[in-house]
Amino acid sequence: MRRKLPAILVAFLLFLPHTILATDGYFSTGFGIKQVGHGGAGIAFPLDSLSGATNPAGMFFAGDRVDLGVTFFQPIRYAEIVGNQLPPGYPDINGSYSGNGKKNFFIPELGYNHLFNPRLSFGVSIYGNGGMNTNYPNGVPLFGTSRAGVDLEQLFVAPTVAYKPNEHNAIGASFNLGYQRFQAEGLQNFANSNFSNSPGNVTNRGYNNSFGVGFRVGWLGKITDYLSVGATYQSRTYMQKLDNYQGLFAEQGGFDIPASVGAGVAVRVHPRVTAVFDYERIFYGTVRSIANLGSNQALLGANNGPGFGWQDISVQKVGADVKVTSKWVLRAGYNHSGVPFNGTQTFFNVLAPAVVQNHFTAGATWTFAGNKELNFAYQHAFGNTVYGVNSIPPFAGGGNANLTMHQNSFGISFGWDRNKHK
Repeated sequence: MRRKLPAILVAFLLFLPHTILATDGYFSTGFGIKQVGHGGAGIAFPLDSLSGATNPAGMFFAGDRVDLGVTFFQPIRYAEIVGNQLPPGYPDINGSYSGNGKKNFFIPELGYNHLFNPRLSFGVSIYGNGGMNTNYPNGVPLFGTSRAGVDLEQLFVAPTVAYKPNEHNAIGASFNLGYQRFQAEGLQNFANSNFSNSPGNVTNRGYNNSFGVGFRVGWLGKITDYLSVGATYQSRTYMQKLDNYQGLFAEQGGFDIPASVGAGVAVRVHPRVTAVFDYERIFYGTVRSIANLGSNQALLGANNGPGFGWQDISVQKVGADVKVTSKWVLRAGYNHSGVPFNGTQTFFNVLAPAVVQNHFTAGATWTFAGNKELNFAYQHAFGNTVYGVNSIPPFAGGGNANLTMHQNSFGISFGWDRNKHK
């Protein structure tokens, strides 16, 4: 299996350009098909070698295993412009706009973990951190004259070390090696010196790649046979600037990945049933290109240039893991996240309508010969609308942009626990 890992990794990286997602803001609900099955909760309940993406300490309890999976993801997003009053001679642009020029995506995941001795493990988790995609095939007249939208994709490779100093506790640390790529189209109305400090680097500049690094640390305590508690912190991931879009994003193309912090509890309420609870706080408000208000009176690309007006959000995750038989485990969960922007900021967020809040999830694991597993997860993000509040600026005719979104996903993964250290 070890000789096959490089080939698997290459295939994974080639698959990446077709991935995208947006759930808790633009972070994933959870990492690993099993974890998604119970609402994304897993800080205190590690189940596979993707655990390093949530709590590095959990990798010790994941055992010697390999996991490989893919999720089919379908976001449905719309924008509605109402009350707009452009001067005579301009067309009436009020109406509904579909951002679903592309709506089917595939999200791969890969994990590997090895126990070196009874106290130390090393592994790597490779996963799509998040992203955002909109594709308005007929354009958005307020933005430009052609097909409009953005495509943001993010990948983490997280080598992880976990150490168990005593019987009840484990600690872990990961490097977050980040990769992202971005493109924007159809924003010609802002590609001039009245709006941008670099008009040639606003729109239709193709994909731009950047790399960066951060870290994640975590603790997991097995308090009793029935109670586990965990905590984790992910630092801000400092990314290279997106130079092709230095006239669009604040700080001349800056687009770091924000920090987050979380805590979780797992309670075995019955020998076959475990309940899991997580709380997460994502600090979107610390990254200027995301957090600056769209109404900021500065040029696009400047340090204080207009952004998406995103603020920090909290996420609550709850789920249950039920061992029905020796071969079958069933899961269900619920995830609730805050909306990262309010009604005054819907204008620019036509490009990034991350408005879903309530997610229902379900999943299952089938174990067969040789400690091998097939895992399944389904997730539905219920539709939500954020209505604009004086969100379109007067120079664009005023009025409001109302944003609506819902999502569905289905994932499947193969896992192999070589020594069954659980």
